[in-house]
Amino acid sequence: MTDLFESSADNNAYGARDIEVLEGLEPVRRRPGMYIGGTDEAALHHLAAEILDNCMDEAVAGHASLIEMSLSPGNSLTVRDNGRGIPVDPHPKFPKKSALEVILTTLHSGGKFSGKAYATSGGLHGVGSSVVNALSSVFIAEVARDKKLYRQEFARGVPTTRLTDAGAVQNRRGTSIRFTPDTEIFGQRSFIPARLYKLCRSKAYLFRGVRIRWSCEPELLKNDPETPASADLHFPGGLRDSLAADLGDTPQVLPDIWAGEARLPNGADGSAQGKLEWACTWVERGDASLDTYCNTVPTPLGGTHEAGFRAALLKALRAWAEQRGNKRGAQLIGEDVTGALRAKFSLFIREPQFQGQTKEKLTNPEAGRLTEASLRDRFDHFLAGDPNNADNLLSFVIDRAEERIRRKELRDTPRKTATRRLRLPGKLADCSTENAEGTEIFLVEGDSAGGSAKQARNRASQAILPLRGKILNVASASTEKLRQNQELKDLIEALGCGVGNSFNRANLRYQRIIIMTDADVDGAHIASLLMTFFYRELPELIRCGHVYLAQPPLYRITQGARSVYAMDDAARERLLKSFKPGIKLEVSRFKGLGEMPPAMLKETTMDPKKRTLLRIMAPAETRAETSNMVESLMGKRPELRFAFIQENAASVRELDI
Repeated sequence: MTDLFESSADNNAYGARDIEVLEGLEPVRRRPGMYIGGTDEAALHHLAAEILDNCMDEAVAGHASLIEMSLSPGNSLTVRDNGRGIPVDPHPKFPKKSALEVILTTLHSGGKFSGKAYATSGGLHGVGSSVVNALSSVFIAEVARDKKLYRQEFARGVPTTRLTDAGAVQNRRGTSIRFTPDTEIFGQRSFIPARLYKLCRSKAYLFRGVRIRWSCEPELLKNDPETPASADLHFPGGLRDSLAADLGDTPQVLPDIWAGEARLPNGADGSAQGKLEWACTWVERGDASLDTYCNTVPTPLGGTHEAGFRAALLKALRAWAEQRGNKRGAQLIGEDVTGALRAKFSLFIREPQFQGQTKEKLTNPEAGRLTEASLRDRFDHFLAGDPNNADNLLSFVIDRAEERIRRKELRDTPRKTATRRLRLPGKLADCSTENAEGTEIFLVEGDSAGGSAKQARNRASQAILPLRGKILNVASASTEKLRQNQELKDLIEALGCGVGNSFNRANLRYQRIIIMTDADVDGAHIASLLMTFFYRELPELIRCGHVYLAQPPLYRITQGARSVYAMDDAARERLLKSFKPGIKLEVSRFKGLGEMPPAMLKETTMDPKKRTLLRIMAPAETRAETSNMVESLMGKRPELRFAFIQENAASVRELDI
C-alpha cells in the first residue's frame, strides 16, 4: 500500500510561491461580497449607507446637526456633515501618513473601537469608509477643521494625491466624501434616487436632532416623478412621525400611536448603557410590520433587541389580563400580540455586535434583556394609565388568539360559490341572482317560518335558510361540537365565504345577512345565538356591515279599515292612544312568523321599501366592553350570567311568560 505521506510530483509543485498575501484594500476588491454582501443593486446602495452612517454617528454623538446628500450625473454621490471632521494630523503608528489616509486605506481602523470618540455608533469594524474607497473609481475626501480645508483623492483604494491644504475656510467644518462606484465591480448599475431619498428620510426619523438635506440633479429624475429634487428632512417627532406617515388613514385599535424613549439601566460600573426609542400601534386590518434599528443602522433580520421588544409587549399584556381577572389572557403567544402590530423600534447601545459586515442582525445577548426590562416597565405604566384602551387592546389580541386556536382545531368547511349550487344546503331557497350585490339571505327559525318567508320573498334577490330551533352556542361549545353541528355547517355553506383560515369575504354570496326571528323571548334568544356565532366565527362580516336584525311586529291593531303594527308592548300602548275611542279595536298578537300571512310578512318585515332593519355593529372603541359582555352572557361560566341577572333584576318591570 502506498504511504499516505509519500511525496509526489504534484505535491512538490505546490509551494510557498503559491501562497498569496493580499495587502491594503486588495481583499475588498477580490471578495467584495465579504464586506458588502455582493455586487448587486443592494450592495451598491450599501456604499451610500456606510458613508451616511458615519455622518449619523457624528450627529448621535452630538457633534453634527446637519448632513447633506447629493446625487450628480455620472453616478457621483456626495455626503457631507458639519461634525468634527476626520483627523488629518500624522498617525502615531504611521507617521508618514495622515490619520485621514490611514482610515481610508486600512481595514479595521477608525475612532470607534475604544469608545472614547463615540459612546454609540453604527460603524464598529473600521472597514466602512475604506471599503467604499476600495470599490470606487473616484473617491475624494475633504475635511474642514480649525478653519482650514484639507483634500485628498483616491482611486480604487489607492491615494492619487497627497493630503493637501486647500486654503482657509471660515464657516465650514466637518467631512465631505464624494465617490463614484467602480464599474469594474458593479457594472453599469447606478444609484436609484428614490432609494437614496428613502434612506435619508429613515435616518432623519431615527434621530430627531439631525437635519438631512437631500438633493438630486433633475435630469436623473425624469423617470421618477415621485422623488423630489431637493428636500429638507427634519422630524422633531422622530419615530412617531415616521409611523404616522406610514399608517396614513389605516384604522387603528388604539386611538393614538404609543411612542416614547427611555434610558437603559446603567452598567455595573455605573456607565450609561444607551437608550431606546419606540413607536407602535395595532391595526384593525392589513399587514403587520416591525422595523428595528441599532445605532441608526437598520436590522431587517431583527436580533436580540427585537426579541426583547416582542417579549416586553407579550408579558405586559399577559400581566394586564391577569390583573383584570381575564383568564383568557393566559393563552396569548407572541404572534397574537405582534400579528397586527405596526411598530418602529430604535436602540442605541455601546459596542453592538452584528451578524456580518452588512449589519442585518443584532447579536448582543444583553441587548434583549435591557430592551425587555426597559420597555416592559413603560408598557405596564401605559396600560395602567388608560384602562379602557388597555382593555380594548387586550380584547383585540385575545380575539386573535382564539381565532388562531380555532384555525388550528376546527376543520374548515370548504368554500361554496354560486357556480356550485349542487353543494348548497338542500333546505336553502336560493335567489336567482348570481351576483352578490343587492342580494340578501334571511335566517329564520324553523320550517313554518321558512314557508311563510319563501312565499313572501322576492325570488330574484332574497334567499331563505330555515334553521332548526336554537342553534349551538359557539361561545360555550367545544370545538368538536362546533365541527359536528349540522345547522352551522349549512349556514357556512350557504354564505360561501368560509370560516377561520379559509375565510374570504370576496366569496360571500349575499350582500346582506338578515337574522329574522320571532318577536318574542325565544326569538330574541335565537337571534342572540346567531349574533354570537357571527361575532366569534365571522367577525369580519360584522365589521364590514353585512349582518342585520329584522324587526317583525309583535302586534297588529285594527280599527275598521285601518291597521297598524306594534313592535313591542310599549309601542302597542302608544299606538292604542292614537285610535278613536268608542269604536271597536282588534288587537292581534303574532305567535310567530310562521303564523303570519305571507303578504303581511312581506309588508312588515321583508319589503326593502317598508321594513326596518338594525345593522349589527361592534365598534373598535368598545371592543373590550363587547367582548366582556359576550363572554359574560354567552360563555362557559354560568356564575357570570347569574351575577348579571342579580345586577339587572331590579330593572325588569314586566315578565312575559
